[in-house]
Formats: sequence, C-alpha cells, structure tokens
Amino acid sequence: MLADAAPHPLGVSTKDHAWRAAVARPDPRTSHRTGDSADRSRLGDVEILSSDHEQVVFCRDAESGLKAIIAVHSTALGPALGGTRFYPYADEDAAVADALRLSRAMSYKNSLAGLDLGGGKAVIIGDPNTDKTEALLRAYGRFVEALGGRYLTACDVGTYNADLDVVARETRYAHGRSEAYGGCGDSSVLTAYGVFQGMRAAAQHTWGSPTLSGRTVAVAGVGKVGSWLVGHLVDDGADVLVTDVDPAAVARLHARYPQVKAAADTAELLATPHDVYAPCALGGALDEKTVAELPGSIVCGGANNQLAGPGVAEQLRGRGILYAPDYLVNAGGVIQVEDERHGFSFARAQSKTTTIFDVALRVFEAADAEGVSPAVAADRLAEERIRSVGRLSTIRLPR
Repeated sequence: MLADAAPHPLGVSTKDHAWRAAVARPDPRTSHRTGDSADRSRLGDVEILSSDHEQVVFCRDAESGLKAIIAVHSTALGPALGGTRFYPYADEDAAVADALRLSRAMSYKNSLAGLDLGGGKAVIIGDPNTDKTEALLRAYGRFVEALGGRYLTACDVGTYNADLDVVARETRYAHGRSEAYGGCGDSSVLTAYGVFQGMRAAAQHTWGSPTLSGRTVAVAGVGKVGSWLVGHLVDDGADVLVTDVDPAAVARLHARYPQVKAAADTAELLATPHDVYAPCALGGALDEKTVAELPGSIVCGGANNQLAGPGVAEQLRGRGILYAPDYLVNAGGVIQVEDERHGFSFARAQSKTTTIFDVALRVFEAADAEGVSPAVAADRLAEERIRSVGRLSTIRLPR
C-alpha cells in the first residue's frame, strides 16, 4: 500500500512503511543481477536510505489509481535513464525491491554502453491489461516531469511506444516513443543487433573468427528480440535451432526462415548438440542444472538477468563456457532509446550499437587476464567508468 499522507512536492511518501524494502544491502559487483540470491530472497526490511540509491520517489494519484515508484540509482554519468515497468506486484515491498534492483542494473548497463547516463527505473503497481488508462499514464508523466530531468523514462515490461506517447503529453522526459511522434520506435531491433555483435565477439574470442557460419546456435525464445536475432544468424550462415512457449511465434519464424529447426521445449533444445546457447526469453534461464547440461562453448542471449544464482557465472567459467554478460550484449535497445534525445537517427544508433563487439572483446580479455568470470570483469569495467568519468562533474565550470 502507498501512504495517504499529505503529498510531498515530488510525490514522496513520508510514512515509515514506504521507506522499507525487502532487500539486503547490495554488493555493487553482483546485486544488480536478478538471479542473485540476495535479489530473490526476502531478507527482511532494510532502510532504503541505507542503500546506495540517490533518490526513491513514491507517486500516488487516487483518482486514476496510480501507484508508482521511481528509483534513481545514480546520476554520476548523467540523467538516470530506465524504463517503466507496469506489473501486478504482490505488495509494495516487492515493487520497491524490483525498482531498486532494476535501477542499479541500468547504471551498469548505461555505463558499459558508453552512454552519458546514470541508472534509474520506475514501476507502476497494477495489471497493465485492466488498470492502464490515459489518466493514469498522464498522472505518472507529471511525476516524471516533477523530477526536472533527473530521471528519463522509456518502455519496459507492460509499457509500449504508444504508452510513452501518452506519458509525453505531460513530461519532456519520456523517450522510446513511436516513430509517428519522432521517436525511435521498436527498440528490439537494435537489441537483437547488439546481441549478435556480442555473439560475434564471443566467437572471435573462442574460435578466432568473428562469425557464426557453420556453427549451431540454439535460441530459446523467438519473440521480438529472438526473431530479429535469428535473422542475423541465418544471414551469417549459422544453423539455427529454436524453441518458444508460443507455437505461433515459432510458426511465424519458420514461415520466414524454413531452414530453421524447432525443438518442442527448452529441455529438448538443451539436449540437442549446439555451439552457442542464446536465452532470449525470461530471466533466470541459467541455473546450476542448466549449466551442467549445456553442450556448447558460448552463452550469449538477449534475456535480462540470465544468471539464476551468484555462483552460476563461476560455474560457467569452470566448465569452459564463455558467458557474454546479458546487460552488455543487450544494450542496443537503450542505445536506440538514448539516441532519440538527439533527434533519432537509426544509422547513428546502429553504429553505436556495433561497438558492443569491441566492448565484449575487452571484457573477455580482462576476464582472462584477471582470472575471473566475464560477469565480474564487466562489472568492474562499468564501475571504473562511473568512478573515473563521474568524478569530472567536480571540476567547476564558469557559468
């Protein structure tokens, strides 16, 4: 529940309950991953003010039914960019926990993508299929506007380009809008392209050549991102095996690419020999059991938060399987959205997304040199950029 106290100018609730989150104080190197046990476990109430977030805003509009939380993790590199998730959370603590975790992840993603942006995230508590209205979205937009540009919002689970068009009627800080309104449109296009670039880098690091030609790639999930990825792989000469919980998605893909083979489910997919596993559906796809069964040499996919536990990255390393950190390779979407701020150019955003190849190679090389998993190496590179570039704001400029 969100408090009914008198409204703060930024919508911040001052009731004690609103300042509690069922998360532990995070380890900045690992806790931004959904799969970590600290994220999945309810470890008791911990004060938000003892976490490393700069600002957490509680937003409530009784008439429209809006109950939302905006979490700004860091503005060291610039305004905090992150999408708005519309989801029927079980309770307020679960919503707060998700906002804190996701906003921290965006700090790492934006940093490693080389963007001058910090990390933030918003969650709206409710069922997007029944609770989403124009009034609610516009009320939410006014709370975003009240933050004065510290937080830039975009699409996430449960929100779409058309929703951001509505939010933008009340704020200058809504991005990921539809092309009809000058926005970047569907960000899954460059998300998939970035995953492909990361996979090429993994192939270079593993086999000495940046191509998937002649390799078998198993893609779990062929929704928007997965289907675009399959197209890149087919064009590159890979043999592709797919699965999806939605038979219609597989049928649509097969109509475009008849040469693609389909597995009945993820278990069958994993049991089929392949060189690369590409999780492109739900998070937590890589648990200990799955990793123990993987037949390939590379894991690189578009799904968020793929690691289902804190030891999985090291388990992959122990088995000699190269893991391409998800928030590194799937950053094409946020790069696409960020470009909208400058007057969207697909060519420019695609060129920037291509650099994921070079960053991934740096991560793999650093992991080898330091004797750690690529997940740890990626975190370290992201943190170093936040420190080194973020400190430049302390150099005073004349006004």
